[in-house]
Amino acid sequence: MTRPARAFWLRAPGAGEIRPVTLPEPGADELQVRTLFSGVSRGTETLVFAGKVPDSQYATMRAPFQEGDFPAPVKYGYLNVGEVEQGPAHLRGRTVFCLYPHQSAYVVPVDAVTVVPEQVPASRAVLAGTVETAVNALWDAPPLLGDRVSVVGAGMVGCAVAALLARFPGVAVELVDTDPTRAEVAAALGVDFATPEAATGGRDLVVHASASAAGLQRGLDLLAPEGTVLELSWYGDRQVQLSLGAAFHSGRLTIRSSQVGMVAPARRSSRGYADRMALALHLLADPVFDTLITGRSAFAELPDVLARLSAGSLPALCHLITYDGE
Repeated sequence: MTRPARAFWLRAPGAGEIRPVTLPEPGADELQVRTLFSGVSRGTETLVFAGKVPDSQYATMRAPFQEGDFPAPVKYGYLNVGEVEQGPAHLRGRTVFCLYPHQSAYVVPVDAVTVVPEQVPASRAVLAGTVETAVNALWDAPPLLGDRVSVVGAGMVGCAVAALLARFPGVAVELVDTDPTRAEVAAALGVDFATPEAATGGRDLVVHASASAAGLQRGLDLLAPEGTVLELSWYGDRQVQLSLGAAFHSGRLTIRSSQVGMVAPARRSSRGYADRMALALHLLADPVFDTLITGRSAFAELPDVLARLSAGSLPALCHLITYDGE
């Protein structure tokens, strides 16, 4: 039997709505999931909401279960946790993570979900996609014992990276952000904090996640000779200007990109996407990650929530969407 559900769609840039959908009956290798929570990935999703995905990146930016096309109408999102209602016996009733948009229920192939470990609350598990990005970043540029590392940009991704770096023995971690209230977040994560003006220099590695040219420039300025900036930011259709004079060449500095769309080369021969996601969920057993969830709203409020996040009137790291009664 088919099942009714509801989905969030971006009708036009800056305007979202909830639409009814009808789910198909799951096939032999599929399962039906009832959503418990989804998370708003603030940086990427507000770019999508505002219609700022560049034409050249339409294919690259597609989410795994996206419907429609950029700029709109489009159904977009990728942080979804739910309970399996129909499917193989060993999965029925289990809590799973899926890279699915904001929708009250959905049908996907069995291999599209990852079982959430019992010690990880379903609400925290929405961070799996963000922690997966952080895992991939630290596979791309792992710190050495005793390194001095700065993370510039205390958004979802930057905070997830900082939380993982705090586990490395002997590594000094400083979270850098223009918002001084992020000092409380840094303290909860177990790392130091500084504003850009007061940030500590001589860093071996800087992970940049502020999505601003100023943040990237500051990251370069903080490096020790032969240091590396690992660039995690997504800029949409904005141009980025840097000053590559001064110590950039004489200091043999490096800017290196990292992107979660492919497994980092250092682990590509031995790890797949499923391994990386399973690791991210395993790491989420640590309650410190609850620091990244800074608000929650009902699914029916999502059009307004995304508009406020996009306008900057609703400050948040990860905003949790609840589906009670859907």
